Amino acid sequence: MMTNSKWRLNGKRHIDFPQTVLDVTPKALKMKHHGYLKKHTEALVKDVGIEAACELSGKSKATIGRYYSDAEEHADRFMPINVVAALEAGSSYPHVTSALAELRGITLAYDGTRRNSTSQGINADVVALAQRFAMLMGEYNTAIADGKISINEAKRLLRETLSIQQVLLEMKLNLEEESH
Repeated sequence: MMTNSKWRLNGKRHIDFPQTVLDVTPKALKMKHHGYLKKHTEALVKDVGIEAACELSGKSKATIGRYYSDAEEHADRFMPINVVAALEAGSSYPHVTSALAELRGITLAYDGTRRNSTSQGINADVVALAQRFAMLMGEYNTAIADGKISINEAKRLLRETLSIQQVLLEMKLNLEEESH
């Protein structure tokens, strides 16, 4: 029996796929994510401090308070993304960003060192990438010397792979900055 390509993609039925990228209709948001996002918004404001939040966002204390209020009249008010970005730049942790990722089943790796702020440009990033790749290949060569990769060797390879990912992120940010 042939499958109808209209109804299947890579063996999956059309109902296996989400209907939208993110179901954030006001009703769905109220029902599924309302309290969760409000709690994380409050954690972000408290992390930064209410006075600093007002200064960073250009919003009043009352407006900031409405963004995380559980009161029914403020149920449909959420912090705009530009305000979230401004506050998270001054916070110790990206509370709202991580909450949004968790709601979508995405895991973020947070590196509090903010290494990309000390980058010296694209040329330095290319050199760092080459060095990190050489280190990864060295670890790989050591790991496969006996014909199998142990758990500890896999962890070292993963660490080097994550370091390469960080360098690539720095390169991307530098390229975006240079193109503007």
